[in-house]
Amino acid sequence: MDSTDIEVLAAAVKWSAEGRRAMLATVVHTWGSAPRPPGSMMIIRSDGHVKGSVSGGCIEDDLIRKVQAGEGVQDFPQTLVYGLAADEAHRFGLPCGGTLKLVVEPVTPTSGLAELLAALRRGQLIQRRLDLHDGTVRLAPADKAGPLQYDDHYLITTHGPQFRLVIIGAAQVSRYVANIALSLNYEVFICDPREEYLDEWDIPGVQLSREMPDDLILRLELDPHCAVLTLTHDPKLDDMALLEALKSPAMYVGALGSRRNNERRRERLALFDLSPAQIGKLRGPVGLYLGSRTPPEIAVSIMAEITAVRNGVEILQKYPQPEATA
Repeated sequence: MDSTDIEVLAAAVKWSAEGRRAMLATVVHTWGSAPRPPGSMMIIRSDGHVKGSVSGGCIEDDLIRKVQAGEGVQDFPQTLVYGLAADEAHRFGLPCGGTLKLVVEPVTPTSGLAELLAALRRGQLIQRRLDLHDGTVRLAPADKAGPLQYDDHYLITTHGPQFRLVIIGAAQVSRYVANIALSLNYEVFICDPREEYLDEWDIPGVQLSREMPDDLILRLELDPHCAVLTLTHDPKLDDMALLEALKSPAMYVGALGSRRNNERRRERLALFDLSPAQIGKLRGPVGLYLGSRTPPEIAVSIMAEITAVRNGVEILQKYPQPEATA
């Protein structure tokens, strides 16, 4: 779950506790080139204050107007469709052919949002089932993340914890990776027991650790919402993290270095209690091939690969094959 969604839920819970009327809008279906995907959320307070987004802006304006004026505001969920006609799509700023369907529900103490938010902050994966007829909500633990489900009776959404990125090494590339990851809503950890590196870290918004890398990996109890990057160029530190990260269910484990260095790294890892399948999870050289040379370019290539893995996009070829020699 993105931190933006956490902000929406937090605002909804806060406003409800204050006794303010608010409506939660969720994108449940799109056709064509819709601006925001299914599952996107927005909370609208009766005085027009909002958190989140369901489109590029014009639909938000119409929803705010409706809520402020009390138009169509009901005590039960309702469905709204924007963009069916060409003139409406143009009026609301939707791309050509873009149409989206929203479920708008009143936020009440029985909406289950406070319980959902608390579970997410504990790192749990939760399914929320909204009855579209009477507005009742049921929360239940989920085994895995799944797509939004919507029909005439229920809206079922699965909410998971914020994605986490653990970076081993507080070097120059780490700074650029951390900045990009923060903009992509990751919770970022920087681990480096070397004082001369971590003492110079000045990028806000990350959690710093002076622990040994393997101790931090074990303490964080990595799950499928986690990615691990080793960027120190020091095998003693990088390998310590990899030995634990490769045993975990982390969605991504990558190591900076050339092909030859990563071949040697795999040979070293094979000397420990790792299976070939676990070693095979290691992504190295890390990142997509973009012809990157500078630290910012390398950071872009790394986060591009992590994004592809997170979104389930198959990476056919990362780097050009080496030329054959006679």
